[in-house]
Amino acid sequence: MAGQHRTQAPSRPIASITRQPESAPFQDAAAEGRFVVPRCGACGRLHWYPRALCPFCFSNDITWQDASGRGTVYSYTVMRRAKPAYAIAYVQLEEGPIMMSNIVGCDLDAVRIGMAVKLVFEPAGNGPLVPMFTPA
Repeated sequence: MAGQHRTQAPSRPIASITRQPESAPFQDAAAEGRFVVPRCGACGRLHWYPRALCPFCFSNDITWQDASGRGTVYSYTVMRRAKPAYAIAYVQLEEGPIMMSNIVGCDLDAVRIGMAVKLVFEPAGNGPLVPMFTPA
């Protein structure tokens, strides 16, 4: 899936990201406009977030697989006390793993469990791209 870059400025500050060895393949792919998720070579399961060991079998045989960038909102909350308000959600990826991210590019009152979403990248405060989701 070729990730889209949002052209408008983020509606809230995005924290800086420190490059870590476990997430470097993800960040490199994001810079190319691709969304990838880790797959364990030993048990074959996909997982999220990037880490050195598989959370299911503890193997260090981790490879990266292109993902569709499509998913559904599993759970969410809207942080209305923040200025400006924003939505944070668990998104179940079409490929299975659930990841925490933000829902952007929509009226926060329209966010619903089960809502179809698609990936967009927004730059972090120091440049690396951060995966977020917008209504599909």
